[in-house]
Amino acid sequence: MTNSVPSLPLNSGTTIPQLGFGVFLVDPDDTQRVVEDALSVGYRHIDTATGYNNETQVGAAIRASGIPREEIFLTTKLRNDHHKERDVEGAFARSLDMLGVDYLDLYLIHWPMPANGFFVDTWRTFETFAADGRAKAIGVSNFLVPHLETLLAETDVVPAVNQVELHPIFQQRELKEFQAQHGIQTEAWGPLGQGKYDLFGMSAIQDAAKAHDVQPAQVVLRWHLQTGNIVIPKSNSRDRMAQNFDVFGFELSGDEMAAIDALDENRRVGGNPLEVN
Repeated sequence: MTNSVPSLPLNSGTTIPQLGFGVFLVDPDDTQRVVEDALSVGYRHIDTATGYNNETQVGAAIRASGIPREEIFLTTKLRNDHHKERDVEGAFARSLDMLGVDYLDLYLIHWPMPANGFFVDTWRTFETFAADGRAKAIGVSNFLVPHLETLLAETDVVPAVNQVELHPIFQQRELKEFQAQHGIQTEAWGPLGQGKYDLFGMSAIQDAAKAHDVQPAQVVLRWHLQTGNIVIPKSNSRDRMAQNFDVFGFELSGDEMAAIDALDENRRVGGNPLEVN
């Protein structure tokens, strides 16, 4: 297994491993075991959120692994009901406490929640976490171009990352282009489509899997990496984690990439950020 995970530069001056491991919908009772398995496979980028209710277990797994804290890139996210300025500081402190760490590598606003109109004030508080070093980088999740334009116009720090739904059926090209112009890295959640579309049965992905003697999921993850996305697959199975991590020993051809690019239908699996409030 080739496990040399490339890192991408962030506008904060730090770097982020391009392949990470997510724990969305991982039961808290299973999370410590799952994250320990992921770390043993070789992942060094772990993505959680306060809303997942498993920060404590993620932190326990990191400590149990014996891997030095500075070798693990750790992300968590602000819960949607803590956007008011007076709530953000306490929420951040609680996340540090639950995780058992004194800094985060990346802290994200989980959703823009446009109806409440707080995300600009929330971001200004995030800027203080970056300034005092408790967050090495700050970013957002599920933001659309208008939300990003508002932040760019009204605040000082450009988000380092925007973590959004992104997979071959929903490729977010306009958003990615805007972010590339402003130095914002694109991170894909739901990178395999969360089982909602028969991605793995599509001929473009099947043909590439056969050509490289790999699994369809590995083809999709490889497509993400070659496209320049940061990607955070998840699995409770150690074997599947290892398979998802083993995506550096082959490269998709230009024709294979183009065939997967052509699958874009601009169809979401998850909620629309304009409507999630």
